[in-house]
Amino acid sequence: MKGLRDKGDRGIQVDVPDFHGRLHPEDFLDWLSSVEKFFDWKDQWGHAGTTEYALERSIPSLRHQKNGRTSPAASIEQYRGSVDLSGHIGSLGTITSLTRPIFKRESWCSQISLEEGPWKLPIVGNIHNFIGSSLIHHTLRDLAKKYGPLMYLKIGEVPTIVISSPEYAKQVMRVHDVNFASRPSILFSKIMLYDGADLAFAPYGEHWRQVRKIFMQELLSTTRVQSFKYIREEEMFNFIDSISSNVGGVINLSERLNMMMYNIISRAACGRTRIHNQEFVPVLKEAIEVSLGFELADLFPSFKLFYHMSPSKPKLERLRERVARIFEEIIHEHKEQKPKERSDEDLVDVLLKFHDNDDLGFSLTSENIYAIIFEIFAAGIETSATSVEWAMSELMKNPKIMKRAQDEVREVFHRKGLENERALDEMKYLNSVIKESMRLHPTLPLLLPRQNKEKCEINGYEIPAKTNTIVNAWVIGRDPTYWPEPEIFKPERFLDDSNFIDSKLGNNFEYLPFGGGRRICVGMSFGLLSVELSLALLLYHFDWMLPNGMKNEDLDMTESFGASLQRKNVLQVIPNNRKDELIGAYVSW
Repeated sequence: MKGLRDKGDRGIQVDVPDFHGRLHPEDFLDWLSSVEKFFDWKDQWGHAGTTEYALERSIPSLRHQKNGRTSPAASIEQYRGSVDLSGHIGSLGTITSLTRPIFKRESWCSQISLEEGPWKLPIVGNIHNFIGSSLIHHTLRDLAKKYGPLMYLKIGEVPTIVISSPEYAKQVMRVHDVNFASRPSILFSKIMLYDGADLAFAPYGEHWRQVRKIFMQELLSTTRVQSFKYIREEEMFNFIDSISSNVGGVINLSERLNMMMYNIISRAACGRTRIHNQEFVPVLKEAIEVSLGFELADLFPSFKLFYHMSPSKPKLERLRERVARIFEEIIHEHKEQKPKERSDEDLVDVLLKFHDNDDLGFSLTSENIYAIIFEIFAAGIETSATSVEWAMSELMKNPKIMKRAQDEVREVFHRKGLENERALDEMKYLNSVIKESMRLHPTLPLLLPRQNKEKCEINGYEIPAKTNTIVNAWVIGRDPTYWPEPEIFKPERFLDDSNFIDSKLGNNFEYLPFGGGRRICVGMSFGLLSVELSLALLLYHFDWMLPNGMKNEDLDMTESFGASLQRKNVLQVIPNNRKDELIGAYVSW
């Protein structure tokens, strides 16, 4: 067979074709199929079986402590006596040898006591399970139905467990919260975020604790969030005004929401807006696009050559330098301005207090500041805009719910005035609409991956150290055990339990739109306020229609999995002036 080399006592070497740093699944499986057919696969004890059996058993069988079933764990020597696949990657037509054999080290599965998950291919593990799937959270749901709410996968060489129930989410986010509080290191965070110099992707430790403290006490405290009230009002007034100029016509609400959220975050973070958006927004989008998909360096972290050969690496390094130049200019301007020249402190001002300043007990480098600012933009714009977009989509599809929400918003704003953000507290039904929309459409359906520092036991299952952990918040929010008629948009379900949900947000494990435990989203309050206010103003000022005579029930709700869970198609709608009363009577920005 082409690509096979007999290495004598060292086993058989298999040349892996050039995949240009990223997996092309169909090509890879064509190659792997030929490899699989060449061998008579046997388990480590010499037992032959079907292809599926042999592929699963070519690693030690799994054992479970609860029922006492055990399978002998193969030693490294046993592996050396069987098939030895050495990975090879071609570069510019040249086959470059990787000297580290894949199966010459002890398998992760010999250390864990999980019940068997889906069968795993040699080398790539469970990557084949995701081929042809553009919605990974759906694929994981389907696999969990068969293999259970605590499921073991191997993504490349990376051991991974997938959590698909509130009970197991509680184990990870509360019972073993400290142990599972770290993050796996990935190519994107290594480069764009200076190896976890931010907050979200930082490994659990002293740096993370100090940066989180800055976020909680300085950057996004209740007082600070309220201080940005005038920014929200001005930008949302401009947003509503731009829609008013297009009354009766079709507008791309998705695009307008993203730009409004960008302007709010830009002014809150940097004290300026629109100055750098033509340069920064494309860089932000490109960086996120490059980060999507399977990256060989992340799938096979022990092969350092993959990191250096990745085509994404120079792209991200180039983007990082462009971002750094933008932020360097902003920071320079802030340092040059005297405090009296700035009437209000923005987030960059706060971060500069800690810049190379050990007097405060903790110092931030320039790289820390760049990473944190980038993260604020990346995490805040799309998630908030997408949350409003999904809520509006559900309301457009359910006109009776839309009418009830509009009646409440208009009545409360009529009494309280549009300038009063506290009026949102009285909009119980609107709040329920947003909660229900986030239950069905969490912006991060798989949250951010976690990694445990030490070996632990969850309900009798041994989880080795440094196991990547994915929590499928999307499937948990649709669990019929906790959510009757889970696929139906029904805000009323939150009216009776709203206080419970609010008080337990992040610790109420059947509802995790912001994650939970120590790694809960620190921007939750800032983001929710922007979502609530913008949705309320859209409902207050306009009546809404779908274009081209489309019926409400025909609105396409297909998802698209990217940096966040977005609509596959942008939301095109028609705003109309309110029919019941003049808008201007209650406007007082």
